[in-house]
Amino acid sequence: MKRFVVVFFCVFCVLGGFLLAGASPAGAVKVGIVLPLTGAEAKFGEIEKRSFEMAVAEINAKGGIKKGEKLELIIEDDTGRPDVGRSVVEKLITKDKVVMLGGGYSSSVTYAVAGVAQQNKIPFLVNTGSADKITSSGWDYIFRLNPPVSEYSGAIESLLTEVIKPKTVAIIYENTLFGTSGAKSFGAICEKLGYDVVMKEGYEAGGIDFKPILIKVKQLNPDVVYMISYIMDASLLMKQAKELQLTPKMFIGGAAGFTLPEFAKNAGVASEKVISATLWHQVLKYPGAMRYYKKYVAKYKTDTEYHGAEAYAAAYVIADTLKRAKSFNSEDIKNALAATDMMTVFGPVKFISYGKMKNQNKLPTYVVQWINGKLELVWPAELATKKLVYPVDWMKTWKYKK
Repeated sequence: MKRFVVVFFCVFCVLGGFLLAGASPAGAVKVGIVLPLTGAEAKFGEIEKRSFEMAVAEINAKGGIKKGEKLELIIEDDTGRPDVGRSVVEKLITKDKVVMLGGGYSSSVTYAVAGVAQQNKIPFLVNTGSADKITSSGWDYIFRLNPPVSEYSGAIESLLTEVIKPKTVAIIYENTLFGTSGAKSFGAICEKLGYDVVMKEGYEAGGIDFKPILIKVKQLNPDVVYMISYIMDASLLMKQAKELQLTPKMFIGGAAGFTLPEFAKNAGVASEKVISATLWHQVLKYPGAMRYYKKYVAKYKTDTEYHGAEAYAAAYVIADTLKRAKSFNSEDIKNALAATDMMTVFGPVKFISYGKMKNQNKLPTYVVQWINGKLELVWPAELATKKLVYPVDWMKTWKYKK
């Protein structure tokens, strides 16, 4: 009887340790992913969820993690709200016993989730949330694959100085952590370049009437209108700018809503010739980039763009990290993440510290333009799929009769 008790106790300890390490008896290593699957940001969550699942299916088909364990993603809906994000990540940590976290779309939610992850010492690989303070808060368990928002406009800056050469700029942004951070960064670039920022005004995300703010812009007649918005706001801003016949030298989006396929669908002809900052395009010479793009389009019958590439790449970084980690405890996973040095479809991934940034991947940015309903890479010129259309006759583009 004593021998039975000892054997039972040993088996219980082994199984208990296995479960506490974030793996199930079936041999799955559990990772929590936080995304907006409902609410105003659901389209972003959808493209990222699909991309995560595509990557994990490939990873598991090739043998999974260590000793054949499968990578299991537990994907939770943050609904685009920080309080919900905190709640679901606490559930992932305490109930699901995940070994690490991934995802993170909106900056507000991502920052909230990062705080919980840091407090619980759970490694968190951010793949989209871009507010600078996510990786400038000194947190050692938080890593970011994508550039911070202050670096989004790097390629836009060179396009402005070399081609557009504006004198005046208006900045419109949503009053969120992402919007305010991006507006502040772009305003600093304008000041550095000597452009006169004639207007910098925020708005409440999710509105339906942007004409009051756009009328102000029209009265000021700036050379460039720079907008930082998610998908529905981006579409409505351009549709209403068209209705008001607002015709600057160029409309520029600060990524986010201006690159999704739904932007062209929702804004229609008002999206045509609009340019935007972007973090990726399928023609870039990153191994597997075009293959991922074509596979996504074939599977879902719609385009993907940088948000999807971020998620797809993040899944491979997670798998690589878990393969290299000495064990599935938090400290070993954090150390393995810190030692990451690999190529993905989104570009090279290596976490470094610079300036105020900690555990931040550093990548170039690009400029895309909607040309004949398709998102084309237009800058830098040597990488372009199409030549930048500039100057733009907006009235002709919008099919107004003169």
